Amino acid sequence: MSATIEPELITIIEGPTPEFHLVADPWAFSILEGASPFLPAACQVRSFKGDQLLERCQRAWSTQRPILLDYRQLDGLRRKIEIVGARLEKIEGIDVLNLWVRHPVGAMRLNLGRDDIEPA
Repeated sequence: MSATIEPELITIIEGPTPEFHLVADPWAFSILEGASPFLPAACQVRSFKGDQLLERCQRAWSTQRPILLDYRQLDGLRRKIEIVGARLEKIEGIDVLNLWVRHPVGAMRLNLGRDDIEPA
């Protein structure tokens, strides 16, 4: 019998619901393998301890554990989505995590603004 691997969680306690944007970079499509269809998406999350959150991501990946972003949707329900990439930036002294996720097709609305559409 195999043991179930518990995922690592990054939980958003306060703040707005993350806005997910489709990622059109070719490298992002390499993260989509799996039993269910996924789209590559990205979001930004502010944090007081971004370096510690990035370290948690790296530690989970180094042991082949999944890491999930746990957040409240606009309707108040909680959702978890798998994080597959992370980068930390400091913007005006605030830690901002850029997160890339495997977004289940049809699971939530993605922000499809002009920035997400490539010119023809």
